[in-house]
Amino acid sequence: MTGLDQIEFWHWWIAAVAFTAIEVFAPSVAFIWMGVSAAIVGFLLLLFPETAWESQFLFFAVLSVASVALWRFYRFRHPAIDAQPNLNRRGHEYIDRTFMLDEGISNGQAKLLIDGVIWKIRGKDLPPGSKVHVTAVDGTVLVVEPE
Repeated sequence: MTGLDQIEFWHWWIAAVAFTAIEVFAPSVAFIWMGVSAAIVGFLLLLFPETAWESQFLFFAVLSVASVALWRFYRFRHPAIDAQPNLNRRGHEYIDRTFMLDEGISNGQAKLLIDGVIWKIRGKDLPPGSKVHVTAVDGTVLVVEPE
């Protein structure tokens, strides 16, 4: 009798906890599914204790690969909705907003004070006091059009 013949259900549950702990420290969403697979194999071994170790490992491998593949397929079809899509993209917050120019646009460029921050803007030449609509962001430059 070798060591593999003595695998019991709780060994798989310990493996499940270990995989889950790895997921906490190295998030990849793969280890959590391996942990779930190990827990399922543990429950099956609890119900059918005479299962050979080869079958246990085969079932664990198939379950792990299938669950990771299904999860990736699901996430591809249902991508996560970002609660703050413009986080760390501050200029994008101003797209579709209208502002009044403090200084006119000359040679296609000017500066505009928005929420205490001076932004470079690019657009058609306009006199001071004109209203502009932000249409796009090019790096750190706001692209504007006359309102």
